[in-house]
Amino acid sequence: MSGQGSGGNVLSALCSFFIPGLGQLLQGRLGMAILMHFLAWVVWIGTVGLFGWVIHLWSIIDAAVFKPRQE
Repeated sequence: MSGQGSGGNVLSALCSFFIPGLGQLLQGRLGMAILMHFLAWVVWIGTVGLFGWVIHLWSIIDAAVFKPRQE
């Protein structure tokens, strides 16, 4: 995938909109995908959805602005 604003990042952000962490998984960031997915579920369940939106939005924004390292 290219850098920020690329079609790949838009697709990843859309995937994270539906399932937190799926966009990160699409970008090949397995650790971050697992973190986002489980953190979102823990917060959704633990706070009865009150703060779940924060983690969910964080997942979407993280997928949208991800920029791979330049080597």
